[in-house]
Amino acid sequence: MEYDIKDIELADDGLHRILWADRDMPVLASIRERFERERPLEGVRIGACLHVTTETANLMRTLKAGGADVRLCASNPLSTQDDTAAALVKHYGIPVFALKGEDTETYYRHVDAIIDFCPQITMDDGADVVGRIHESRREALEHIIGGTEETTTGVIRLRAMANDQALAYPIIAVNEAKTKHFFDNRYGTGQSTLDGIVRLTNRLLAGRTMVVSGYGWCGKGLAMRAKGMGCDVVICEVDPTAALEAHMDGFRVMPREEAAKVCDIWVTVTGNLNVIDEPCYRTMKDGAIICNSGHFNSEINIPWLEAHAVKKTALKPMVDEYTLEDGRTIVLLAEGRLVNLSGAEGHPANVMDMSFANQALCAEYMIAHAQDMAPDCYDVPVEIDSAIAALKLETLGVAIDTLTDEQVAYMNSWNMGTV
Repeated sequence: MEYDIKDIELADDGLHRILWADRDMPVLASIRERFERERPLEGVRIGACLHVTTETANLMRTLKAGGADVRLCASNPLSTQDDTAAALVKHYGIPVFALKGEDTETYYRHVDAIIDFCPQITMDDGADVVGRIHESRREALEHIIGGTEETTTGVIRLRAMANDQALAYPIIAVNEAKTKHFFDNRYGTGQSTLDGIVRLTNRLLAGRTMVVSGYGWCGKGLAMRAKGMGCDVVICEVDPTAALEAHMDGFRVMPREEAAKVCDIWVTVTGNLNVIDEPCYRTMKDGAIICNSGHFNSEINIPWLEAHAVKKTALKPMVDEYTLEDGRTIVLLAEGRLVNLSGAEGHPANVMDMSFANQALCAEYMIAHAQDMAPDCYDVPVEIDSAIAALKLETLGVAIDTLTDEQVAYMNSWNMGTV
């Protein structure tokens, strides 16, 4: 079996952590039990480019239980858990290509290893596999029937490709599922981002001013959690509706150049480019801490810091201090990579239970329906989203009401007005 990991001897430690995460992923476990009986993915090759974590390992176990032939590489150079990678190889027989801290050349070599596998379904977190296939590995398109995408950043790229009629096969935007938004983006990002910041800095959050760029689902979750920790939260937005919502939710809203003057900690969660840029650096407070929780490190203009700093000091692993010409310092966490995965362990297992349930069921759906789907970026089918929410409620011991026949008739009528 081909693989490229740090150390196979880490496998037993990784196994313990995978099974620990599995205890808090009951929805995915129930899907895995059904997959073992029904084998809906029998013989299908799935090439996955995801964060190599214990939660992802349980998704890989589920896909394999369904009969799939799976390969996995990392979707971020700093998020890989080396013991998890080893456990997947040794204990579950799943080829993994991931090394924590791998350089860019190695990262794309690992992406190519997934493409060399001739996958029939791609499973992406950021659309790097999809992008590489379309740009330079188009021979792989011969085998592909469809794919899934996990993140906002990836969905943005895929929709741009679809709008340009460049997308060559159908892809389901798992990121757009309601169950993914509520749990992963909102509750997961909010908690795990603060976890990463605190682990790397050991700074007290209470009383600090935290700037959050982007008030989408991730930004909302982060702002809510930061406020709960005692932060004075400032929101930067380009969308007037999102900015109005942030204001009505009780947060200060201001342009980034103004926010730079007051921020103690700045987190980007937009999926865009150069969100923290030269105008911000020019007015930023001395000692300000900046980081990203929005997938790619391009959200922060790091090349500007590298070019204009007179000194760069590694204060500790993944904490770099840049000294500017006027003596002010700016501290960058985790090289601008995802701070929640690079500085901590990413989302809790209970959160990823929902996201990866969507991945597993969308892979099953794609196998059944891909032949009827034109190349495009599709939302998760409503029936899958609702089924996952119902499963989650069941595992939590929460019961809800159901509509009566009379209520169903009323909701579907047009001639039953006010009596």
